[in-house]
Amino acid sequence: MTVYLDVIWLLNWLVDCLLLMMTGWILKQSIPRWRYVVGGFIGSLVILFSITPVSSYIQHPISKLFVSVLMVWFVFRFRRFTYFLKSLLTFYFTTFLFGGFLIGLHYFIQFDSSIEVSIYSSLSKGFGDPISWVFVMFGLPLAWYFTKSRIDHMEHIQIQYDRWVQVEVLLNGETFHWIGLIDSGNQLVDPISQSPVMIASIKGMEERFPADVVHLAKFPDDLLNSSITLPHEWEDRIRILPTKVVGNDQQLLIAYKVDYVKITTNDHQTFIPEKALVVLSTQQLSSDQTFHCIIHPKMVTGIPVSTAS
Repeated sequence: MTVYLDVIWLLNWLVDCLLLMMTGWILKQSIPRWRYVVGGFIGSLVILFSITPVSSYIQHPISKLFVSVLMVWFVFRFRRFTYFLKSLLTFYFTTFLFGGFLIGLHYFIQFDSSIEVSIYSSLSKGFGDPISWVFVMFGLPLAWYFTKSRIDHMEHIQIQYDRWVQVEVLLNGETFHWIGLIDSGNQLVDPISQSPVMIASIKGMEERFPADVVHLAKFPDDLLNSSITLPHEWEDRIRILPTKVVGNDQQLLIAYKVDYVKITTNDHQTFIPEKALVVLSTQQLSSDQTFHCIIHPKMVTGIPVSTAS
């Protein structure tokens, strides 16, 4: 088998640069690109030293650890030990993530049912490995995209999770328990009482409300355009909120005054707003049903009622 050392070295240099760049992206660090290039060059020296008399030493795990430490030190610098250790562990996490993706993809598309054949043949291929460098060259961009998109998605979920709250609402004698999302974009307030407004989905629980209340949740304009007759106890709670939305200058929202609202955050702080309104909607607010209502940020401001020790 012919091995082109210069191609392998350049590809290894590129891989090391991408791994360092992904590490910097995960750590949210602004690093000059030339540092990534030099750091990748330091890592690629392992390939060059592998054909010298010191190859037996450079292939030792301690030598590889030293090279990776040197790479991380040059790119991310040594500010303090905890930061450096975090950078080093993130670099290894990224390396294993990329490597695991490529190995999994390789054996997923492999047609040979005998894995042992690939393992044994790799022992005699040297730099070839069971995963060819051509496969790595084309699979690496896919691994980059997959890794970045998955981490972006996990960060988005974590950001949402940090804003998720447990909501207990008492409305006309009925108690509802929902998962709420604190949304800074929700600035709905009653123009008269200045009560903050939350939006809750009643999809799947329509039987717990009067038929006319459910109808108004679907068609709020029918309150003025038709003879909708609400039960007396619901009429006393109703508030009409004129709003403006994209594509529709004016839209009516039907809100109801609640008896009681308790909001519990993930750090076990409890807020009980003195006044609050709720807009009922039959639409599903979250496609994956991770939350059922949108909370006005004003409902979780001020001093919490209680905090877990």
